[in-house]
Amino acid sequence: MAPYESDDAVDARGDAARDEAPHAGRRKAARYAVPVAVVGVAAATIGLVPALAASGDPDLPKITAQQLIEKIAKSDVQQLSGTMRISTDLGLPNLGGLENSLASGAAKGSGKGSSADPQSQLTSLVSGTHTLRVASDGPQKQKLSLLESGSEYSLIHNGKDVWGYDSKTNDVYHGTSADAGKDHKAEPPATPKDFADQALKSVDDTTSVTVDGTEQVAGRDAYKLLIKPRQSGTTVGAISIAVDAKTGMPLKFTLTPKSGGAAVLDAGFTQVSFGKPAASTFDFTPPKGAKVTEQKRDSADRKHGRESGEGFAEGMDGATVLGKGWTSVATFDTGAKGGLPSGSKGGDLGGFLGSIGEKVSGKFGKGTVFSTRLVNALITDDGKVYAGAVTKDALVKAADARK
Repeated sequence: MAPYESDDAVDARGDAARDEAPHAGRRKAARYAVPVAVVGVAAATIGLVPALAASGDPDLPKITAQQLIEKIAKSDVQQLSGTMRISTDLGLPNLGGLENSLASGAAKGSGKGSSADPQSQLTSLVSGTHTLRVASDGPQKQKLSLLESGSEYSLIHNGKDVWGYDSKTNDVYHGTSADAGKDHKAEPPATPKDFADQALKSVDDTTSVTVDGTEQVAGRDAYKLLIKPRQSGTTVGAISIAVDAKTGMPLKFTLTPKSGGAAVLDAGFTQVSFGKPAASTFDFTPPKGAKVTEQKRDSADRKHGRESGEGFAEGMDGATVLGKGWTSVATFDTGAKGGLPSGSKGGDLGGFLGSIGEKVSGKFGKGTVFSTRLVNALITDDGKVYAGAVTKDALVKAADARK
């Protein structure tokens, strides 16, 4: 992890540089969580978004960016409960159609159509503003609740059990932390610390990191860590992380585009407590009359999942990163002939993306560019994907260079 700057713009280097070096050859993932969400796995989008902070700038001891990063790394909050506000503004046209396509494919791919399937529910976070309640009591007990008007969806991890419950339909999903795998994480992936950790993995010598004053978030004093790309070819403007002054835990994460305007992705606590949640918080028994769907993934389901968009997520595991820093591009092969995934009955994801994408061509052949305010993705007609927080021209150039 290369140079960090203090708020006095003085470069500093620390142990983080040595920690990052062994992983330099496989920098595949951190900043590509959003590209994956855009092209087919919207649940990942839960990771990046802002919340309203209380006014006032607390008077805190001076700290350098390197010290603040180390404070985050040492933070080990095991118990908490609170409320979060999540907002996403990717600038997707006709977003409702995309949400429906993604939700339909995700639900049918892993839960036989159950509305309580986490993949089916979390796709709603790809747009708009949502309120979440979160609770945690160590690595074996977590709960996330998505609050909507007149209904609630809860995802609960308690020991080996993973439960999803949709109060609107009285549907229940049940899996285990052992078989949930990468499709259903055992813990709710929805705290600013999760997002901050991913962002900090992406920091290298193409990045400026400074301490940008202080603020209050959810009634707690916090330092503001500001991450800005040094490169000119990226669509990322800045990432701001509010870090709790006492515990070192990130309380708010905000990502703004280089084009300006509202934050693209923004998540933060509006209320938080670091006390031990009641044990009953993590208890769950299916209500009387509820339809319970057990997680089961056979070969037919997996094949169907790939057709409906899951292949994009699976492909990212073996992605190759082209270039360096914020202008790097991830590329992988979907295995889908014809480029765009065809989707399934009731949700033609490929047709929808094709209708809003821009046709392009180059040495690589032909393809479609799908754009948002932050991420661009090129899906070629031979099934390859090039994605990153870079311009359309950069994607075409990356695809041409691979030929």
